[in-house]
Amino acid sequence: MTMKCDILTIFPDIFHAYLREGMLRRAIRNGLLEVRVHDLRDFTADKHRTVDDYPYGGGSGMVMKPEPFFIGVETIAPVRSRRRVLMMSPAGRKFDQTLAKELAEEERHLVFLCGRYEAIDERVRIALADDEISIGDYVLTGGELPALVIIDAAARLVPGVLGSAHSAEVESFTWGILDYPHYTRPPDYRGLSVPEVLLSGHHRDILRWRRKEALRRTLRRRPDLIESAPLSEEDECLIRELKEESL
Repeated sequence: MTMKCDILTIFPDIFHAYLREGMLRRAIRNGLLEVRVHDLRDFTADKHRTVDDYPYGGGSGMVMKPEPFFIGVETIAPVRSRRRVLMMSPAGRKFDQTLAKELAEEERHLVFLCGRYEAIDERVRIALADDEISIGDYVLTGGELPALVIIDAAARLVPGVLGSAHSAEVESFTWGILDYPHYTRPPDYRGLSVPEVLLSGHHRDILRWRRKEALRRTLRRRPDLIESAPLSEEDECLIRELKEESL
């Protein structure tokens, strides 16, 4: 399976450096990820390659014109049933691990619309975008970083992208809670020691410690996740232990 992405932006160079490094570079090289970045100005019709204009009704800032987005999407992904157009927007659906998995499994072509300035013309949202996605409750200067975040998070869930499928299965949010603490050599550094259980070689004890520490971290930092996490009977016992320890 190949995750196919096209990006429409007025700043294509933002993407090139990131896509040439690390995991995404390997995924592209191995044919598991395909990313094409398009300059929105290439889909304009005037000699000045204009992508923005003053807002109707007045107000501050400039609004991105609808024509380049429509022409761009219809040029790079002409068959509507085979594409899924994602508009980066602070007013959109909150991006999370569930949506990342959904996009990783998407068979349609993913087209990312990256806005700038004050806003994108509303007609793009109404008639062109299939989804609006936000990566958080804050405002950025453009949609380029959100698009990169989404591609990165989704691509690593495509089978074969990570070195080990187990890596994606046990990390934060994938199993409903935060990840457990990780350690490597040396066993002692500046008086900070690796927990003895991790050096013991007892696989069952290590698994129990990791799960308990993951629950401990979640209870401390994101207790809201506990309410919706798929907890086992053993998890419930570990939570009771943690609450007794805190007392």
